[in-house]
Amino acid sequence: MKGWDRMMLENQNMNQKLLVLVGSPRRDGNSATLAAAVKRGAEKKGTQVALHFVDDFISSFLHDCRICRLPSGECSIQDNYESLIMGEFVPADGVVFCSPIYWYGLSAQMKAFFDRLFCYYAASYKNSSVISEGMSNKRIGLTLASEETYPGAALGIIHQIQEYARYTHSEFVGAVRGVGNSRGEVALDIQSPLMAAEQLGYDIFERKYSDYQKDSVRSTKVWS
Repeated sequence: MKGWDRMMLENQNMNQKLLVLVGSPRRDGNSATLAAAVKRGAEKKGTQVALHFVDDFISSFLHDCRICRLPSGECSIQDNYESLIMGEFVPADGVVFCSPIYWYGLSAQMKAFFDRLFCYYAASYKNSSVISEGMSNKRIGLTLASEETYPGAALGIIHQIQEYARYTHSEFVGAVRGVGNSRGEVALDIQSPLMAAEQLGYDIFERKYSDYQKDSVRSTKVWS
C-alpha cells in the first residue's frame, strides 16, 4: 500500500466510531474479556472505540409507553439509558454486542437494551426520526461466552442479531464464541476466541459482507 493510501485509510479509521456493549454483570468475566479483545483490536486499527457495560445505564425493563411516557414525549424511566442511546449508540458506525449465554439466549441486561429501544424509535417519541436513522446502517458484531460447548447453544442469539441487523438495514459481519466457566477461562479455549474477537474489532469496517436477493447485482468474483 502506498504511503498516501495508508494515510487516507488511517484517517478514515480514526473517523469511524465503534461501540462495544457488554451485557454481563461481571466486570472481569468471560464476556468482558472478549469485549476487551474487541476493543484492543479496534484500537490497533486506529478506530475510535468505547466500551460500556449495559447495566451501568439500565435500571428497569421496558414499561407500557402508552401509560408511562411523559406529556413531553420523553421516557419517564429514570436511568441513564437515554444517554447511552444518544451519546454512544446513535453516533456509532458499528456496534459489537458482547453477552454471556443465559438459558440459550442473551443476558437480561442485553435483552433490555434492545427492548428499551422501542421507546425511542416509536413515533410517540419526539426525536424518533433521529433514533430510527441513527440505529440503521451500522456494522454489527457479536461475541458470546458460555460454559457449554454444544454448538447449537448460540444459534438462537445469532439468529436474533441477524434479524435485528436485517430490520435496521445493518450488516451483521461476524460472531465470535468463547467457552469458559471461571472468570477469564475463555482465554484457555483452544479455538482462540480472544484472537478472533481482536480480529473482529480490527477489521469490522472492512469485512466483506453480502446478502443476495435474486435481483441483486452480483459480481462474477466473490473477492473482486
